[in-house]
Amino acid sequence: MGTQREVDVGQVSPLAWRLLRVAAGYEQRGVEREVDDLLQAHVSMLENGTRALSAARREQLLDLYAAELDAEQVETLVERF
Repeated sequence: MGTQREVDVGQVSPLAWRLLRVAAGYEQRGVEREVDDLLQAHVSMLENGTRALSAARREQLLDLYAAELDAEQVETLVERF
């Protein structure tokens, strides 16, 4: 898995962020453990649309999730949700 993808992190919806995380097999606390200086609350707010993380942080999250998914899965979740 973990193949190349063409996704603009600025176009990922809050629902798609949540679906990507779940599809990749992560709980919010698990993401907190994997990404330095990122709290579970930040993930929750991103997924609820109440907080926007920096583009660099969103790229980090997408890379984390994409490492567990194939490019088609990532693109499908982002495009459809």
